[in-house]
Amino acid sequence: MKQTPIVAMSPHLHSGDSVEKKMYRVLLALLPAFGVSLFVFGWGTLITTLVAVTACVLFEYLIQRFVLKLPTTVTDGSAALTGLLLAFNLPSNLPIWIIVIGALFAIGLVKQTFGGLGNNPFNPAIAARVFLLVSFPAQMTTWPQPMQRSYLDALTGATPLEALKYHGHDLPNLNDLLLGTTGGSLGEIGALALLLGGAYLLLRKVITWHVPVSILGTVFLFTFLLGWLNPTSYHAVVSTNAVTNGLTFAVFHLLSGGLLLGALFMATDYVTSPMTTKGQLIYGVGIGAITVIIRIFGSYPEGVSFAILIMNALTPLINHYVKPTRFSPGRS
Repeated sequence: MKQTPIVAMSPHLHSGDSVEKKMYRVLLALLPAFGVSLFVFGWGTLITTLVAVTACVLFEYLIQRFVLKLPTTVTDGSAALTGLLLAFNLPSNLPIWIIVIGALFAIGLVKQTFGGLGNNPFNPAIAARVFLLVSFPAQMTTWPQPMQRSYLDALTGATPLEALKYHGHDLPNLNDLLLGTTGGSLGEIGALALLLGGAYLLLRKVITWHVPVSILGTVFLFTFLLGWLNPTSYHAVVSTNAVTNGLTFAVFHLLSGGLLLGALFMATDYVTSPMTTKGQLIYGVGIGAITVIIRIFGSYPEGVSFAILIMNALTPLINHYVKPTRFSPGRS
């Protein structure tokens, strides 16, 4: 006798979660890193963040209300989160008009053009960051140094990754990287604060471990091997012990640049990452490998944004070939 399965109308899972709750939890998780950046860069952090968040929310409202003639969704927190993540990918002295252009690109082109939240193929904040980097390379690579607290008049210098790639000296120590007293974008500093925020997201089950661990593990493995096998080529010599060289080189890469921000808060985006656990692991390994290749062998000292965008583009392919086992009703 065959049994016909009875399938109820969706949704089939009732967890009490919502888009709004998840978005605001991510915003909450970013507050420690925002506090570190505010302490280190002062007014620059505040101005950059307020402009980016306000512009993203305003553009989403105007486009949905007057262009698309749709109900507005600015209260769900996604536009504000895009603005905050965009600000975290910018230097604290970036002119306001460039920030506004980045916000328009993120919301108008990357998000709303494809149908809004849930339909965008690329992470809007990362796509906007890469667009601004290509369009305004001088302004996007002028990094204020820490503890100056000014906006446009701050002294500038190299980020830790630039110092490592081009100079090999005057590198910050690991304590500076953990606490955030280095140059860089708003979200490149304060590794400890980013890790605390990521731990909160994991505990609240907003994200799973698969994407962050696969990204960070891949970067650690590759940079450890490079620092161990050929330290003089990558300015990784810190002792006569090859293993110590490899470990120091790997930890430096983990705590520098936008790796933690990207792995914990951007690559984990539900819309632009694979659906299955196996697919997420493949996705994370790809991001980690491309990041190392660009950092070590490419022209740019940082490669996280490019790596995430490339793997965003491959996500539909991963979803197509890596599928969960289909449900099949039993027979009696």
